[in-house]
Amino acid sequence: MGWHYAALEERLARLGHLEGALAILRWDTAVCMPEAASAARGEQIATLERFAHELLTADETGELLAGADAESDLDPWQRANLREARRRFRRARALEPALVEALARATNACEMTWREARKRSDFALLRPFLEEVVRLVREAARMTGAALDLEPYDALLDEHQPDLRDALVAPLLDRLAAALPAILEDAIGANRPFLAPRGPFPIETQKKLAERLMARLGFDFRAGRLDTSTHPFCGGIPADIRITSRWRDDEVTSALMAVLHETGHALYEAGLPRRWMGQPVGEARGIVVHESQSLLLERQICRSPAFLRFLAGELEATFGPDPAWTSANLEALWHRVERGFIRVDADEVSYPLHVILRWRLEKALLAGDLAVADLPAAWAEGMRALLGVTPPDDARGCLQDIHWSVGAFGYFPCYTLGALLAAQLAEAARRDLPDLEKEVARGEIGPLLGWLRAKVHGQGSLPRFDELVRDATGGPLAVEPFLAHLRARYLERPRAG
Repeated sequence: MGWHYAALEERLARLGHLEGALAILRWDTAVCMPEAASAARGEQIATLERFAHELLTADETGELLAGADAESDLDPWQRANLREARRRFRRARALEPALVEALARATNACEMTWREARKRSDFALLRPFLEEVVRLVREAARMTGAALDLEPYDALLDEHQPDLRDALVAPLLDRLAAALPAILEDAIGANRPFLAPRGPFPIETQKKLAERLMARLGFDFRAGRLDTSTHPFCGGIPADIRITSRWRDDEVTSALMAVLHETGHALYEAGLPRRWMGQPVGEARGIVVHESQSLLLERQICRSPAFLRFLAGELEATFGPDPAWTSANLEALWHRVERGFIRVDADEVSYPLHVILRWRLEKALLAGDLAVADLPAAWAEGMRALLGVTPPDDARGCLQDIHWSVGAFGYFPCYTLGALLAAQLAEAARRDLPDLEKEVARGEIGPLLGWLRAKVHGQGSLPRFDELVRDATGGPLAVEPFLAHLRARYLERPRAG
């Protein structure tokens, strides 16, 4: 190993330490920071972010990258680390400081206004702020694309999932848009009546159940914890993973499934290669892959009939006898399919249609084919076409998501591509692990976790996105495993009545 690469790796380790400290500070901000400390915390985070940005974008970093690139004795992991570091460097240096500052100001103002506009259900209030964000994001995408030799929208996709291009996204989402409405209609017709579990469900009891399930699924509480926040998330670093959920004492489904979802993220982080922790190659391989791990655990495994047989006993042992605690009733309850206005409340059949709408609209906004002023009407028309419902107001229409207000364009497709990859991984795992269903019915996923460690987690960012998908599943990212999963779960079941 030459001295240029060695010095680069040392520099990247310092950057990783700064980013790790920021992750813990952000967790503390969301979970337990006193309200009066917000101004001081903001200054702390801003200072660390500035240090991290300066360390990454310094001329010395570019010189080390160039020198390391000429060194011929790097192994595959080191060469991939260099590739990922160069990607981060080029992206960070692509934007002029004035544009970065303008984007920060515009998105902060837009987010604050969005919160009030959603409360009032008043898109007109948000419109001028969102117009400015769209203008600046369009310019940033152009500049970043030029620096990375990408089309502007591809530059946005690549920020969230490296190597993702709209040439891959478009045929997948178009195929879903053609197939899902009929599946949705049939799945609604196959809904079965169910009994609602009788509460209350003490929050501390819910937490203890969640922790037992997390531990059973492989979460190591010596290197992580479960806490409470307004919105569930998984944060921290691989050696110190922080999961949060929100709790209600009148129902148990939302908190429990949120914990299981975030546990999927956590198990991915915990399985990343420790030798490369704090280096770019040791990080997760993008948002699509990360979302695939949470959806694989929550949707493919923990909502499966096999796991629900195990979970029914756990719920009864925790909360006492209830006719609702049967696996058949849990299936009817947790496999219910409905048309709805709100993406985050959608079931897995209708959810991709919400994403497809946003993908189409954000591309039109950035291309200049759709004016911000026309967004509410375009949203309503898209909902009618894709889901057969019309939002009654802006709050349940184009104001429901925060993403565009904070400048997160190109993010929405990652949710559904993650669902496609989750189904594809589950299909491959069942081929390789013939006893998987029996193990899941006992609440055991050790063999599956070992398979994921080898195929996904332990790979870090060594392979490119398409390479990881092919190596893990045997083929490119595809729609059919996901559609087959939906048909098996929602259509091949006893009909109501």
